[in-house]
Amino acid sequence: QVQLVESGGRLVQAGDSLRLSCSASGRTFSNYNMGWFRQAPGKEREFVAVISWRGGITYYADSVEGRFTISRDNAKNMEYLQMTSLKPEDTAIYYCAAGRIMTRTRSSYDYWGQGTQVTVSS
Repeated sequence: QVQLVESGGRLVQAGDSLRLSCSASGRTFSNYNMGWFRQAPGKEREFVAVISWRGGITYYADSVEGRFTISRDNAKNMEYLQMTSLKPEDTAIYYCAAGRIMTRTRSSYDYWGQGTQVTVSS
C-alpha cells in the first residue's frame, strides 16, 4: 500500500502561481511513477502530468504544457506540481497518483490521494 496526501491547494487569481505537494508513505515511493490528475465540477478526472520513478521523464497534458512542472524528491517521498500562469479553467480538485506504468490513463494508477482544491478566480 502507498498512502498519498496532497496539499497546497487554495484560492488564487488568474496569472498567479501555486505549488502543490504530494506526500507519500508506505511502500517504496521510488518504485512508482507519479502522476497528477484533476477533476473540475461536472467533468471527468483528467490527466495533468506524470513523472517517471527516477524523475528523468515527464509528460504533460497539452492544456498545461509550458505552464506546469512536475517534479519529485525520492529522498523525501514527495511529489510536486508547480503551476504558473494559472487560468480559471485550471480550477479543479487535483489528485496525485502512484502507478507501476508510466501512463496518461487514469485506470492504470494503483493508489490515489484524496485531492486538494485549486480555485482560480478571473
